[in-house]
Amino acid sequence: MTAAEIGEANTIAEVHGAAQLQVAGWLDLASEGSLGSDLLHMSLILFGLRSGPQVGNALGSLEPLRWMLRSPFDRNVPVNLELQELLLDYSFQHLGVSSQGCVDHPIVLTEAVCNPLYSRQMMSELLFECYGIPKVAYGIDSLFSFYHNKPKNSMCSGLIISSGYQCTHVLPILEGRLDAKNCKRINLGGSQAAGYLQRLLQLKYPGHLAAITLSRMEEILHEHSYIAEDYVEELHKWRCPDYYESNVHKMQLPFSSKLLGSTLTSEEKQERRQQQLRRLQELNARRREEKLQLDQERLDRLLYVQELLEDGQMDQFHKALIELNMDSPEELQSYIQKLSSAVEQAKQKILQAEVNLEVDVVDSKPETPDLEQLEPSLEDVESMNDFDPLFSDETPGVEKPVTTVQPVFNLAAYHQLFVGTERIRAPEIIFQPSLIGEEQAGIAETLQYILDRYPKDVQEMLVQNVFLTGGNTMYPGIKARMEKELLEMRPFQSSFQVQLASNPVLDAWYGARDWALDHLDDNEVWITRKEYEEKGGEYLKEHCASNIYVPIRLPKQASRSSDAQASSKGSAAGGGGAGEQA
Repeated sequence: MTAAEIGEANTIAEVHGAAQLQVAGWLDLASEGSLGSDLLHMSLILFGLRSGPQVGNALGSLEPLRWMLRSPFDRNVPVNLELQELLLDYSFQHLGVSSQGCVDHPIVLTEAVCNPLYSRQMMSELLFECYGIPKVAYGIDSLFSFYHNKPKNSMCSGLIISSGYQCTHVLPILEGRLDAKNCKRINLGGSQAAGYLQRLLQLKYPGHLAAITLSRMEEILHEHSYIAEDYVEELHKWRCPDYYESNVHKMQLPFSSKLLGSTLTSEEKQERRQQQLRRLQELNARRREEKLQLDQERLDRLLYVQELLEDGQMDQFHKALIELNMDSPEELQSYIQKLSSAVEQAKQKILQAEVNLEVDVVDSKPETPDLEQLEPSLEDVESMNDFDPLFSDETPGVEKPVTTVQPVFNLAAYHQLFVGTERIRAPEIIFQPSLIGEEQAGIAETLQYILDRYPKDVQEMLVQNVFLTGGNTMYPGIKARMEKELLEMRPFQSSFQVQLASNPVLDAWYGARDWALDHLDDNEVWITRKEYEEKGGEYLKEHCASNIYVPIRLPKQASRSSDAQASSKGSAAGGGGAGEQA
């Protein structure tokens, strides 16, 4: 729930009075009506180690915490009721609704198209048992948006195309009611478009993988992407250099403008190289000392074994030889001599290294002949480029003027993203899912499939009101693209009408608010606590914005008397068969 949604809910509270609030509308807009992470905050919960759970806009930046986020939704169906309870607590708190003891207000709640009965049962149980609400009504967010945009008191028919964060639905409406048998779902939405854009830019800029985050890609989708009216023709336009330069969008990534070593003088470079040489010498000296210590410990062990031989302790001596993997005293003596000389040499090297550590080594430049120098070979050039000399080529006595080394390229330009054809390739997946390897039909094919299931007169009625809603329909050009697709699939000179929701993201909330105020005292659309206890949590009262209720049909169990009669008949038949066989 965004700040705008909370503000609208508070407006309702002010209109009806805080003490006599009748409707507390809480909608799961993150399931269908959202494209980016801002509206998705409401369905995400972060469990910190010390601060406890954080919900909604309290999360701040999502990217550093993405691996710790949890959501009660699987796609757009709630499956984790413990997290759902935290979301409801957060919603009631920010709506100003007291939840101490019970929430004494009706609740309007959205659910997915053809929502599983088990999911509705868990939600009703949470609302009635945990919060003690008096009544609840369930509806589909896209139908609430359709209800808000249609003329009042009219039984409209049409086709609703609802594209949200996780999936896209095509819903046929006949005389104001959902035709659930012919509605279709496409498992593509704003989430998949953001992931596809992230993959495209990471392949294009492999040096900036860490900076191309999912949150940044959602911002690019919001601000820079659009739907091409003709995708192939638009790609041909992007091949023109002039069109590319005028339409490409450049985005600056964070970078550090400090260039290491770009303004160092020759004396500073010489000092840095000498420091590196000292570090290497100290590292080698430390390794020699460690090796010397190990060799000295082994030598002491061998000398101890030799003392056992001199003292005449032959049993312990032979046992020690076996442990050392040696065969004779001569082999032991030879190994002691070699190890002693190695230890002595190591001590001499350590002493010499300590003396040389204080001496500054200066590499003198060899004298060059006065003759005309020959052109260097290819191998010499490669060797010069591959290795940076450890010491400076200048002699200490010659001083040269200090010059500032200019960078080879502009570092700020290197940290720029040029978003060209990616602006149309990412949102195109809802029309061509094959771009990301999905074996699904796009919106146009799904729309044609649904229309073919109706007679021609019903088709003509449906295409007169094609309604677009959901956060993923906010791309510029989406209405023109749908009109082009309908023009290609409809008969020659046939008419159709495409309408875009006035606010594709928040119209579901506005529609639920209008519906709740219009049907506040209509008991035919609300599920009361008594009906919940009698008919179960999966029970649903149908209305213009709801799903179609399909009750659970369990197989009827036979009564005990009929079971007894069936068993007696079976035993009699079994006895007759046995007699015939006898």
